[in-house]
Amino acid sequence: MKSKVVLFFLLSSLFSFAQLPDGFVYVTDVIPTLHVELRYHTDNNFVAKPVDGYRSNRLILTKQAAEALKLVQDELESQNLCLKVYDGYRPQQAVNHFIRWARDLNDTVNKTDFYPKIKKRSLFKAGYIATRSGHSRGSTIDLTIIDGNTGEILDMGSPYDFFGEASWVSYPNISEEQKRNRQLLQNVMLKNGFRNYFKEWWHFTLRWEPFPKTFFDFPVE
Repeated sequence: MKSKVVLFFLLSSLFSFAQLPDGFVYVTDVIPTLHVELRYHTDNNFVAKPVDGYRSNRLILTKQAAEALKLVQDELESQNLCLKVYDGYRPQQAVNHFIRWARDLNDTVNKTDFYPKIKKRSLFKAGYIATRSGHSRGSTIDLTIIDGNTGEILDMGSPYDFFGEASWVSYPNISEEQKRNRQLLQNVMLKNGFRNYFKEWWHFTLRWEPFPKTFFDFPVE
């Protein structure tokens, strides 16, 4: 009986991996020490509910992006620091969920926390919501840095997914410590092959990503 149970779990694991398209990996298989908190799998996000397509807290990226991210993690660990990831591959169905939410101007449950100074009708024009996302190509990631001992998040001067100038990489009205923390994240990511997005200090895309024109829609599970 024990051998049958072991075989069942092995087959289940193989089936799970087989669902990923060629070129994609579960990132914690490449970086076991990575901290993952997919916000869109929870209600702690601007939509205020789990987002379509996020069926588990399993971070998925292209193999190339995951391998480049491991170099970042290795470098930070030498400083007793660690990455914490909020989002990676994002299915198109999740992007569609964002679009529906943005068009419902009466749904402002989490406005105070995520977009206090921006009218919801302006989110498309301001570039915070779009019909396509680089995340759906599999090589874009949202992340921050935490203390390796305590797990405490380094203060970056604004929360993750905050829609406003306070999240811009070069925003000047933050403390010197917050500026240093942002610069540390920017430096280590750019050094290891990622490019940033100037309006979001947490957002990076692998240079020379393997699927630059393909937007995937398989679920995160």
